[in-house]
Amino acid sequence: GRSGVAMKEDDAVVGVFSASTHTPVLFFATNGKAYKLKTWRLPLGNPQSRGKAFVNLLPIEPGDSIMNVLPLPEDEADWGNYDIMFATRSGDVRRNKLSDFATVNRAGKIAMKLEDTDRMVGVALCTAEDDVMLTTALGRAIRFKADDVRVFKGRDSTGVRGVRLQDGDEVISMAVLGRVDATPEERAAYVKHSNAMRKALAGADADEDAPAAESDDEAVVDAVLSVERIAELGAAEQLILTVTETGFGKRSSAYEYRRTGRGGQGLTAHGLGGRAGTRLAAAFPVQEGDDLLMVTSGGQMIRTPMDQVRIVSRSSQGVTIFKTGKDEKVVSVERLPDSGGSDEDVIEGEGGEIEGGEGEA
Repeated sequence: GRSGVAMKEDDAVVGVFSASTHTPVLFFATNGKAYKLKTWRLPLGNPQSRGKAFVNLLPIEPGDSIMNVLPLPEDEADWGNYDIMFATRSGDVRRNKLSDFATVNRAGKIAMKLEDTDRMVGVALCTAEDDVMLTTALGRAIRFKADDVRVFKGRDSTGVRGVRLQDGDEVISMAVLGRVDATPEERAAYVKHSNAMRKALAGADADEDAPAAESDDEAVVDAVLSVERIAELGAAEQLILTVTETGFGKRSSAYEYRRTGRGGQGLTAHGLGGRAGTRLAAAFPVQEGDDLLMVTSGGQMIRTPMDQVRIVSRSSQGVTIFKTGKDEKVVSVERLPDSGGSDEDVIEGEGGEIEGGEGEA
């Protein structure tokens, strides 16, 4: 691999996407405000250039930062097919029609009303046929139907509860997942089959033993899947990457994250091993061929192929992706789509410590 962006003090990557010069892009600030630009208005640079500070492009309020960047369909006639889902650190979610953001003036537009201590952590396009997954810092995840959240007419509400948080916990990410028509028995049988196939291909001792059943695991009986059904489920399978602040990571099948309904505590998304102070840094869907980019509080940046991150059980602790130093933690994790990189790349950051990994830009 190679360096994909030059970093400096207080920097962290918040998103990577491809776009044409005419793609409209929404920029969401941590205070709940939205801004809109066409791609051609952004500065053009090479892969190693730093770019320009957003305060020189958008009227961002002092002390605020961009936490999410969302490219939109170029043809606004298609916008009626999409909704936009918001999630906050405190576990609230809200769903609006994308057409509500067809007009955004230069000063920006309030996208979601936030309490003083809250902040926006996720924004994504969705349809009524999708699922939404919220993941928390203490390793919990809840998955529910997008249409479990009604479409709000206005933009001045805090939404509804998406997940019930434990003391000291907070939402770190939101993901939109494709909804697959499969029974719990079919999902369990497919995961068991695919894990056995991966273990056989990698060698009997190349995968860790399956962890003990969790209290939130489904009690299902084995199902027999045809070759055709296995192929169907395999084609629709999504993999969820989870990474801890201490540099442990894993991929697990989205079939293991069953729908439980909005407003509950969810399921175990990553085994934290009972270690005090251990928290998740990121969780989102990934694809084969992607690269993984991580930034630490010590200014280190590591880029590695996604296929180097093992696929294991949802409740597993994963394996070490990056050995963090003393008092160092992972503050930013991003997916670099299908870059074709093959070698791990570790890059020293410029300017010292990088702070505020959740959405600094």
